[in-house]
Amino acid sequence: MTAAVAILAVFVLTFGTAYFVAQEFAYVSADRVELARRAEAGDKRAASAIRVMEHLSFMLSAAQVGITVTGLIVGLIAEPAFAQIVRPFLDAVGLPENAVPGVSVAIGFAIATIIQMVLGELFPKNLALATPERLAVLLAPSTHVYLAVSGPVVRLFDNSAAWLLRRVGIEPVEELHHGATLEELGHVIGESEAGGSLSAQLSGILGRALSFSEHTAGEAMVPRPDVRSVSSDDTAATVIELIAAHGHSNYPVRGEETDDVTGVVGVRELMYVAPGAVDTTLIGDIARPALLVPDSLPLPALVERMQDAGDEFACVVDEYGGLAGIVTLEDVSEELFGDITDETDEQGVPVTRQGDWWQLDAGLRVDEAADRTGLPLHESDDYDTVAGLIVAELGRFAEPGDRLVVGDGTNDRDQVEIEVVTVARHVPELVRLRGLGRVRTGDGAEAAS
Repeated sequence: MTAAVAILAVFVLTFGTAYFVAQEFAYVSADRVELARRAEAGDKRAASAIRVMEHLSFMLSAAQVGITVTGLIVGLIAEPAFAQIVRPFLDAVGLPENAVPGVSVAIGFAIATIIQMVLGELFPKNLALATPERLAVLLAPSTHVYLAVSGPVVRLFDNSAAWLLRRVGIEPVEELHHGATLEELGHVIGESEAGGSLSAQLSGILGRALSFSEHTAGEAMVPRPDVRSVSSDDTAATVIELIAAHGHSNYPVRGEETDDVTGVVGVRELMYVAPGAVDTTLIGDIARPALLVPDSLPLPALVERMQDAGDEFACVVDEYGGLAGIVTLEDVSEELFGDITDETDEQGVPVTRQGDWWQLDAGLRVDEAADRTGLPLHESDDYDTVAGLIVAELGRFAEPGDRLVVGDGTNDRDQVEIEVVTVARHVPELVRLRGLGRVRTGDGAEAAS
């Protein structure tokens, strides 16, 4: 084989390597959802690409076989071919005769490696990453032909590798699962808001939707100290007075013991009580069964329970069987859409900025306070609210004027100073917070506090 023919063969084989590398990266990187949408719209080439991706592991094995074979052949013919070409130039520059063979082989090897890496590996890889769907559709017909021809050999190698993998306790997969993690989606939302593609309100809703399944009934509920209840021995008139005074349409009914929830009474039950009988009708006679849920129940499962029961009101029970609080569909909705205020809501303490300090209701959950202020407040299984965080850190009941610093003691950037302003029922009610270093803003950047 002459040097010219050998070099031509090198470029042809390098093109073959590039073809297999493009196959590999295109089908791994392609958006299957986009291809499926195009296939449903009648794009036959997209449907052909989807069929390849349904056997992605086998296709990758075939591509690896092609890359290996073409690479080995290039290595066999490229070095001597390029060495033969550069040898006269080495003789012409007066290189000692005994050094010419070694130097020519080294130069030939370097040239072959550069061609193989640039044209056979890096160029097709970058092309496939830049236009994965277009390349996957373009390569689909020839990929099917190649898989049919090389199938027996590839299947032998693939089955051998799968057998070895099972020997070490790992089950091979035929198809890769495409998807983004919650952290990646959160980053996309933050970047979209920073770039102006999403409004702050929509960005907040999407961010809360990502963490919705992580929250539980115990986190969304109205805690027991804030819950108004009635006794089963009270009359319907008592419920009417509560509705008139507070506006809430449902109330838990307690039995002989405080934690003994015997039912729920509300507007729907009062509708069937005659006006002249409200003073004599006992609540225990008209109350409906209470929907009881554990405080650890995830919110998606809570919504499903409410839908199955046809009730928008549930009583949350703690691990000891006691009443921990109540939760409504409105409370669940607020986990997605933020605060929902109507004419019956009691206005709470807003989150306000006063210089370096943030003032807020200590009853806010830690994650909610962190989202609204941008301060690095660390969550824990030991508490849910800012008030719980303060009591846990102090190791005692808080008093007005108490100050503490929470966060990583080795890094000022993650430290937050908290001041207790007022206390109610032995726990913080109104607090002030400020960052001692740099705080995280909503788009993930950092700013001086």
